[in-house]
Amino acid sequence: MRVIVRAFVWLVLVVVLASAAVGQEPLTVEHVVRIGLENNYSIQIARNSAEAAGKNRIRSRAEFLPTVNASGGYTNSSTRQETNSRFSFGDTDDRTATAGVELNWTLFNGFKMFAERGRYEALAKLGEYQARNAIENTVVAITRAYFTLVQQEQLLDVARRTRDISKVRLEKEEIRNELGGASSTDLLNARVAFNSDQAALIDRELQVTLARQDLNVLLARAADEPLDVSHQFDIPDLPMDREQLIAAAHDNNSELLVAQQNKTVADKLVGSERSPFLPNVSFRAGLTYTDRTQDIIGDDPDSDVTSESSVGSVGLVASWNLFNGGRDKADYDNARIEAVNRHLELRDAANRLTGVVSQTFETYQKQLQLAALEEENTQAARQNLQLQQDRYQLGASSSLEFRDAQVSLSRAEVSLIVARYQARITRLEIDRLTGRIDIGQ
Repeated sequence: MRVIVRAFVWLVLVVVLASAAVGQEPLTVEHVVRIGLENNYSIQIARNSAEAAGKNRIRSRAEFLPTVNASGGYTNSSTRQETNSRFSFGDTDDRTATAGVELNWTLFNGFKMFAERGRYEALAKLGEYQARNAIENTVVAITRAYFTLVQQEQLLDVARRTRDISKVRLEKEEIRNELGGASSTDLLNARVAFNSDQAALIDRELQVTLARQDLNVLLARAADEPLDVSHQFDIPDLPMDREQLIAAAHDNNSELLVAQQNKTVADKLVGSERSPFLPNVSFRAGLTYTDRTQDIIGDDPDSDVTSESSVGSVGLVASWNLFNGGRDKADYDNARIEAVNRHLELRDAANRLTGVVSQTFETYQKQLQLAALEEENTQAARQNLQLQQDRYQLGASSSLEFRDAQVSLSRAEVSLIVARYQARITRLEIDRLTGRIDIGQ
């Protein structure tokens, strides 16, 4: 029975430990981005701005619908007078209640309603593109912060391994010095190397802390909240060549889409500013009801004067502004100039985008080559350190030779980490330029 109970306890313990291990799994970049899409304040603001811009579609439809206004009022006035005229009513109280409704429907305003509908639709779309651009930039910032933290964690591992090797070397030199088999110079060199590596480790620990805080802030979390990320990242293959990337960027780049939509809005404004040169025609209808009671104080209540009236009206109103000092002409000319400028900005943005995509593609290719070279260099440095370590153990290698091999490996590992990080960030930039950033929509 005890054996069964003991086995059950061990099983429960294993399950608990396994659950804890699962709960402490490092966060992947996809998981971090999902957290950012849900919590980041800039992303929430961008989405709210897009929703507000979408309300312009309501305004675009309103241009074709009538406006209806209702009004009402009540007044009570008293008159006190002394006169010898027999035509005077004397003291009176007047009570007047009014109610009215008025409809105004613009039938034609120089095609402005059509131009404004198009402009408001374009403004709504512009808001969507601006929000997308803002969200993409924030997601890129979150992803970059994630990879920066991973890089700093990797560099911390290198600094820790380098410090540990120097610690073992220092301990051996101390023992050899105590036994009289090592000079004071070797011992001092070992101590200097250990202290230098310990200082580098402390600096790396600080960099990891700062990188973790930066990522937490972007995730709308407390800066000092624990955050465990994977110590490795992959560099995805690039499925397109240079020309395909340029074509994808011109189709999907959010900044270029914003520039295109700005041009559309400016073109619609030109049409709107042309409308004052044509006549306006509107349909108007109204109904007003008035109820008035005049109370003659001191007389028979039956002598009070009451009146009710209803006034209805319907008609067409046409107007044509023939001259207003040239203001309409100035507004129209300014709108045309703005449209030309937006067109030039679009061409400039498209041209610059082509150049940036091409440069980023070339940079990425060279960074991949550099990362492969650094990988080969790291393998050679690791083998050299192992060789020097074996020779140092046998006394066939000096302390300085061992240190040189150690420093070479550390530098090679750091160069490899930096090269892979730079390639991954450039790959991220390519995704942003070509509109391939997942923003959760």
